[in-house]
Amino acid sequence: MMSKKEKTVYKEKRTSYETRSLWISRIIVWIFILIVIFPVISVIGSSLAKGQVFVQTTLFPSQITFDNYINVIKNTNFLIWFKNSMIICVIVSLVQLGLSMTAAFAFSKLRFSGRKYGLMFLLILQMFPGIMTIPAILKFAYSAQLMDHMWAYILLLCGGSAFNIWLLKGYMDGIPNELIEAAKVDGASTWDIFSKILLPLSRNMAVVIFLFTFISTYSEYVFASALLKSPSHYTITTGLQSFITNNFSANWTQYSAAAVMASIPLVIMFAFSQKYIAEGLIAGSVKG
Repeated sequence: MMSKKEKTVYKEKRTSYETRSLWISRIIVWIFILIVIFPVISVIGSSLAKGQVFVQTTLFPSQITFDNYINVIKNTNFLIWFKNSMIICVIVSLVQLGLSMTAAFAFSKLRFSGRKYGLMFLLILQMFPGIMTIPAILKFAYSAQLMDHMWAYILLLCGGSAFNIWLLKGYMDGIPNELIEAAKVDGASTWDIFSKILLPLSRNMAVVIFLFTFISTYSEYVFASALLKSPSHYTITTGLQSFITNNFSANWTQYSAAAVMASIPLVIMFAFSQKYIAEGLIAGSVKG
């Protein structure tokens, strides 16, 4: 029995133009990678250096010390700032997630009067930056004696996000309406449809929304600096500012150490939730 001859497939050699384009693309990518990584390495190197100067003669100091980390933990209110930020971020993220999920479900699967106007209103809200509301918020906070109250700051940030609602709505639009109709035939209520069908199917996107809200709240500075004045109420962002706005001198090395420690929770969250982030964003982009 004769064996069949395997057909050899020859790959065409890259042209000189394709080779140049490939190397140019690689160089551009590496340039952007270095631009992103260099500030991170510089901050880490500064946090391990002695003294208070940010700029070093070398990228990493010749003598590495962890004194800056020890001083930040022992001699400042860093742990209090961290605790405040964690409390605020968890509460705001959970509340915003709940509001965004219910609003997205209503706009996606329910039909009611004013639905189109509500969607248009959400779209208009995204056109204006939140910083525009600071004068009105400060005026109201002063008149209502809400300055320097953490619960007032939390309530302000819990207002929800139009972007989150739009992102979730686009995802829920891709869930077949036949599932909803079948559940209604079986006697399911609106709450049953939301809690037993939409929520499990939107788990990945819910993780994305929670993480995005957590990050934006964790790094929020404008409203925190405007409303929270007591050092015991500082968040991570306002606490970090105190290192570089000292009346006598800015302590850049301790600032760098505090910044490195402040970034650890976000790195851990990304490491454990990157699977859900990738699946949620890909599914949201396809279904939306």
